[in-house]
Amino acid sequence: MKPIVTPQDVLSPLPRLLLEPIVRAALLEDLGRAGDITTDAVIPTDARLRGTIVAREPGVVAGVEAAHLAFTMIDPAVVVAIDRPDGSRVDRGVAVLRLDGPARSILSAERVALNLLCRLSGIAAATAALVEAVRPHGHARIVCTRKTTPGLRALEKHAVRAGGGANHRFGLDDAILIKDNHIAIAGGVRLALERARAAVGHLVKVEIEVDTLDQLDEVLEIGADAILLDNMTPDTLAEAVRRVDRRAVTEASGRVTVATAPAIAAAGVDLISTGWITHSAPILDLGLDVA
Repeated sequence: MKPIVTPQDVLSPLPRLLLEPIVRAALLEDLGRAGDITTDAVIPTDARLRGTIVAREPGVVAGVEAAHLAFTMIDPAVVVAIDRPDGSRVDRGVAVLRLDGPARSILSAERVALNLLCRLSGIAAATAALVEAVRPHGHARIVCTRKTTPGLRALEKHAVRAGGGANHRFGLDDAILIKDNHIAIAGGVRLALERARAAVGHLVKVEIEVDTLDQLDEVLEIGADAILLDNMTPDTLAEAVRRVDRRAVTEASGRVTVATAPAIAAAGVDLISTGWITHSAPILDLGLDVA
């Protein structure tokens, strides 16, 4: 099965330099102070294992490289073959990874590998469902937010891309996003925007959140690179898009589900942002079958 991502949006693997500290921390957490005392007690040192990580349900996989690394960091002697790279659609029973090596090593790494793989594949599958829901209804792209698991943001945002979505900002330092609390404390839309424009360089994008069409009109008088249209009905969104008239990127957020996303997309917005694909997506069930 081919990856879900299109040729125009090639999914590059995350660098090992980025993956390694995350996987290492997860392994250290699991191994604790004495290692895998169950496996060490039960499994002979010379036992070998051939196994396959298999999808228990249909979905989209992500986190394959992280799972691969979990096994090889425990023991470089474990041979891992990737059958389905990140972004691949899988059916129930499809093999994702094949393992061959010392049984103790594979069993000790199994839970960390599956935790990462199931979690990230769940995010990819949830994203793919939203992408498919909006595809016939406009040009909107599904984007994630900063509502990620602490320490796993890079992996979870990568999983969103594996599901065919796109990434919003990665942190507080790579773009300005003026939210409702910023506006309230700053003293209004105009003051917030003017201060933001004065504070940053020409390469930093400025986005501002609006809740009403009156706020939108005020933003359009001043100018912004992107406008977050928060919790608006599809009809109000359509009017907002008409008023913006391509002078800024339009982003819709609030109450986004597979059921509501088509109407939001049909309003003509450029982006639909949602936090649940990273903070609440159910895992995709995958498991290790031993030959």
